[in-house]
Amino acid sequence: MKNPVKESYAFQKIIVIVGCILFLVKLSAWYLTKSVSILTDTLESTINILAGLFSLYSLFISSKPKDRDHPYGHGKIEFISAGVEGGLITIAGFIIIFESIKNLFISHSISKLDYGIVLVTASGFVNYILGVIAIQKGKKNKSLALVSGGEHLKSDTYSTIGLVIGLILIYFTHFFWLDSIIALFFGGIIIYTGIKIIRKSLAGIMDEADEDLIKELVQTLEKKRNDNWIDIHNVRFIKYGSSLHLDSHLTMPWYFNLKESDKELRSLEKIIKDNFGNRFEMFVHVDGCEDYSCQICQKKDCPVRKYPFKQKITWTIENIELNRNHSLENLNL
Repeated sequence: MKNPVKESYAFQKIIVIVGCILFLVKLSAWYLTKSVSILTDTLESTINILAGLFSLYSLFISSKPKDRDHPYGHGKIEFISAGVEGGLITIAGFIIIFESIKNLFISHSISKLDYGIVLVTASGFVNYILGVIAIQKGKKNKSLALVSGGEHLKSDTYSTIGLVIGLILIYFTHFFWLDSIIALFFGGIIIYTGIKIIRKSLAGIMDEADEDLIKELVQTLEKKRNDNWIDIHNVRFIKYGSSLHLDSHLTMPWYFNLKESDKELRSLEKIIKDNFGNRFEMFVHVDGCEDYSCQICQKKDCPVRKYPFKQKITWTIENIELNRNHSLENLNL
């Protein structure tokens, strides 16, 4: 099985190399045309390269194994990488807007626009293909750095489409002032993309709950649960790049010995790893059941049952996050 971090690192190297080539293509397009909107696209390519290099470094660091100084690994650097990339994108957007406003009041001519259109269109197509693959690989390998880079490349493509439409319009109308208007518009789009990426990186750094991931886990455990698992609660996730640390409490019959409890924990761990891979690190605290647990316990061969079973509690995001054993009363059923 391929190491997901190493696979992401290898693809990020391709992104950086292609980014350098596309920068030269766009630079040539600007040199030929002297178009300020093409210049803004070229300027963003420099940001792409810088951000790509930082992402490459972050993926290299996150691939390192756990050590004494970093007992949970080095994956958090991917959130920092995404934040830096988002910051650079946002700065580029503001620079583009500044240059656009300045050029609205300065007359300038544009030449060889047809060559510029061809070069910019080609670079946009390549960016889109790279972006799609980067997002797919990033989601597969749970790499925020790669997903953020892919989203950036795709946003480049969308802005390139608008840029090309604008350049074609200028080519046929000779309204050269449209050049600055187009650059101004896409500067705003670039800022919006950068802020979105910053927001996502801050969510990871601050250990914000990933509702989609928790929902997926709940659905898996609900489907695979057995009668010895009376309830699961106080579920918490912490992300470290592509790795996930899971804390939870699992309620089991109070009379289970260590061997029986360990067997159930191994069964739980196997279900999680079968469905989510080895990126999970799991710490589960075992709670013994209480008298009130009988009403929701489905274990048919319990030798110490005090009260009859009344109702099954379906595990949901809301009740597995509670820091208490489940009961009919505290879940308002």
